[in-house]
Amino acid sequence: MGHRKYSTPRRGSIAFRPRARAKSLEAKIRTWPENVNRESVGLVGFAGFKVGQIQVMTVDDKEKTPNFGKPLMNHSTVISLPPLKIVGIRGYAEDQYGKHAIFDVFAKDSLKDLSAKYKTKYSEDSMKKAEEKLAAAKQVVAIVAIYPNMIGLSQKVPFIYEIPVNGKDNQSKFDFLKSKLGQEVRVSDVFKTGQHVDVHGITRGKGVEGPITRFGVKRKQHKSRKSVRAVGTLGPISPAVVMYTVARQGQRGFHQRTEYNKRILVMANSENKDLVDINPKGGFKHFGMVNGDYMIVRGTIPGVPKRLVKLRHPIRSKQTKINEPKVLEVVV
Repeated sequence: MGHRKYSTPRRGSIAFRPRARAKSLEAKIRTWPENVNRESVGLVGFAGFKVGQIQVMTVDDKEKTPNFGKPLMNHSTVISLPPLKIVGIRGYAEDQYGKHAIFDVFAKDSLKDLSAKYKTKYSEDSMKKAEEKLAAAKQVVAIVAIYPNMIGLSQKVPFIYEIPVNGKDNQSKFDFLKSKLGQEVRVSDVFKTGQHVDVHGITRGKGVEGPITRFGVKRKQHKSRKSVRAVGTLGPISPAVVMYTVARQGQRGFHQRTEYNKRILVMANSENKDLVDINPKGGFKHFGMVNGDYMIVRGTIPGVPKRLVKLRHPIRSKQTKINEPKVLEVVV
């Protein structure tokens, strides 16, 4: 632009590329924390469905801050958490080509749900064969299923994915999954109130947007020729290509995003109304009534109501000790 003497910072981050629609409504977690607590054995992640947003008043317990010990209003999000069902055990070996599965053990009553994603073939001696191959396994993971209709949603088909197990060795992890195969795991078995969690989800889709909205490019002057809500130039005459760094119109929203270090303020059951009466009159907008276990995390998370979100133990947390927050009021 003619009046500008110096260049400005580039508009829009190049870190989030490609800005394309996610392939699935289900977020993919590619990195998991290692050795959360070697003494305890359990899952390092969970899953739930976004409900809506509320306000929670707590006492600021972060020392050396101006508001320490004073009431603090937190914009928070409610997540409904039906129990996870452990429907299988999988072991991975690793070679120069990467990881590959060497054994699978499936729960007999879950073969129909698993058939869409795994080659399921139940056999009585599958557990014995898995124990023989356990020494060659690099990693042991749990195959879990989450059923949306357990909390009143219309979808009957479960979401099935894999969660690593925390423990000191593969034998203890395998023994834990063997004892839990075909059973349900609740969120209280995985997380504690006051700790941080990472939230993975697919953001709200916005459709096709121009470069002004999509990248935050500045509008041109109102008397500019041909266009106002467009970039000033697509690049130099040579090389004769448009660089990928130039802001162009395209898809906005419906991307996979991760929110780090979301603190759990409340973790309870909807039937326990003495602690928090979580359901407003008429239910949450676009969701309805919360049934069963739920948690309230501080801040916002990706997605729209009823969308699947995945939780994991934090991989970037600087939290040295877990203090349960003192909740004064929940404004629904």
